[in-house]
Amino acid sequence: MIFLELVLQNFGPYSGKQVINLNPKIDEETSHPIILLGGMNGGGKTTLMDAIRLALYGPRAQCSTRGNLSYNDFLNQCVNNKIDPVADTRIELLFEHIENDKPIKYRVVRSWTKNPKDGKDTLGILGDSDTWPDALVNIWDEYIENLLPLGISNLFLFDGEQVKELAEQETPPPVVVDAIRGLLGLELADRLAVDLDILVNRKLKEVGNSKDLANLEEIETRLTQQQEDYQTTEEKVEILKNQVEELEQKQQEAFDKFISEGGKIAAERNQLELQQNTKTAEIEQVRQSMCELAADVLPLALIPNLLNQAQAQGEKEFRHQQIQISKDLLIERDQRLLTWLNQVEISPIEVEKIQSFLIQDVDSLYAKTIQTEAPWLLADDETLSQLDNLIYHLQNSKLSAKEKLAILKNKEEEIHTLERQVQTAAAPEDYTKLRQALEAAQNQVVEAKANYETIRRLLADLETIIAKSKRELSDYTVENIKHKNSEHIITSAAKVQNTLKIFREKLTLRKLNKLEEEVKNCFLYLLHKSDLVHRITIDTKTFSLLLYDLNGKPVPKHRLSAGEKQLLAIAFLWGLAKVSGHRLPVAIDTPLGRLDSSHRSNLVERYFPSASHQVILLSTDTEIGKKEVETLRENEAIAREYLLKYDSSTRQTTIQPGYFW
Repeated sequence: MIFLELVLQNFGPYSGKQVINLNPKIDEETSHPIILLGGMNGGGKTTLMDAIRLALYGPRAQCSTRGNLSYNDFLNQCVNNKIDPVADTRIELLFEHIENDKPIKYRVVRSWTKNPKDGKDTLGILGDSDTWPDALVNIWDEYIENLLPLGISNLFLFDGEQVKELAEQETPPPVVVDAIRGLLGLELADRLAVDLDILVNRKLKEVGNSKDLANLEEIETRLTQQQEDYQTTEEKVEILKNQVEELEQKQQEAFDKFISEGGKIAAERNQLELQQNTKTAEIEQVRQSMCELAADVLPLALIPNLLNQAQAQGEKEFRHQQIQISKDLLIERDQRLLTWLNQVEISPIEVEKIQSFLIQDVDSLYAKTIQTEAPWLLADDETLSQLDNLIYHLQNSKLSAKEKLAILKNKEEEIHTLERQVQTAAAPEDYTKLRQALEAAQNQVVEAKANYETIRRLLADLETIIAKSKRELSDYTVENIKHKNSEHIITSAAKVQNTLKIFREKLTLRKLNKLEEEVKNCFLYLLHKSDLVHRITIDTKTFSLLLYDLNGKPVPKHRLSAGEKQLLAIAFLWGLAKVSGHRLPVAIDTPLGRLDSSHRSNLVERYFPSASHQVILLSTDTEIGKKEVETLRENEAIAREYLLKYDSSTRQTTIQPGYFW
């Protein structure tokens, strides 16, 4: 079976007539399995999946948005809210399958208007010759059950929420359990068992005397009433469950309002004010230390130029003093030399020449160091040293003052922040109202949960009572109403029931063994940890999965990561689809969920191209992103790409060729 085309006309957010080509064939010789449709959340992906289900199954369709609505209300809900009420809403699904070794095409058409007549749509089946075979319309439910049975349709048409639910629960959800039972053929065995019970009870009524019949009818009447009570109580449980969810939502809204309007800050006001006082004390300490700096040398920072000039003048005068001392020492040495020369036998002329040379030499050496101005600072060595220490200490004081100013600024900003938080806190009377509203919402949730739990326990008690009445009915009929003319039927029916029970057990084991192997192979194929699981078993009653490692020890499901659980759920669905023996298209809504990059890569490269001969993927831009779509393109896995473009201003969706990238 292959879906070739889907036509939506005024269906949900799809205004007007919009056509999607779903044919995986590129040309006569080339075919790629994946049809990729991208759309943001709320853009119409789930609506498109519902359209396929609705086209195939009509009132029996398990659409995600139907809930407990009647079929008439659901059809009204599906009508585009922007069109004329008398305009048609229409779904067409063109598909091809093999019949008598020949490809046959059928176009399933469902159309209706707002508030449709008799609460139903109009079904038409258009064949290859563009005719409407009425005979096929009349038996369409039976016909589609042979192609794609409703019981196993969720193995081929599923969404990310279904995978998430299957991944998180220890036992499969009811929708998957129903699919497994349909796959194993248990539904037929169950119907046969029920039919046998009906036959036996009918025969017992026919042969029982009036007293026995009255007793039997009394038990049946009681059982019928109990079953009605059970159904009513079950509806109450569902209503109370919805009520709990609504009250929890209101509680969350009250809590959000409590937070947004300053209720939490008001509750923490004392703490905030204490922090504010602490910061104020810290600021006062910083200011005190700054006052101490100002009482020391820091005021001299106002006359840096005078200090520098005094330091420079002191150094200059000190250098001149040193030069003058050295000059005097040199002149004294020259004088001693001349005295010695006069004592030795050297002529006065030569001595005079030497004296002249020494004088000129001294004058030339100190010519550049002659002081042009008279000294005025007259500072000694100790004073100059104190001046240097003062300037060094002043630099340190300036750095310390800057650091304390920065600290002071940060502390003041922190105080301002605390003041703003205190100002945003609700007033005492408003805080009381917010707190009371929150407590009231919390009390309502507690009360609703208590009511829900009470009714749920009542439902469990009714279930026990019904089981008891059924046993009583069975015991009564077996022990008290035996007639020779019907003894053979009753005895044979009991034998058939036992045989049927054995048949169901053997059938379950045989098919579950094959399913276990397929699920294990699919899981290991998708998983990058090939040594994590060696064997997978499926419980024959609950159909829950049990995992075992290479040593035969159980692998608890909670030890798996969220991504591994999701891959296990997908492997379970994939294995079920394979074991079903049906060659059908697979449609997946929001497929990747919480997978990490490694698991996501395995799913993109291994599952999507191999899930079926036709795989319809409906994804957001964060699930099948740029990297994933490029991988699928490089592997030549995509036949067609579409983008569900949602206009939030008009709340309408249009289908455009191409993907996000």
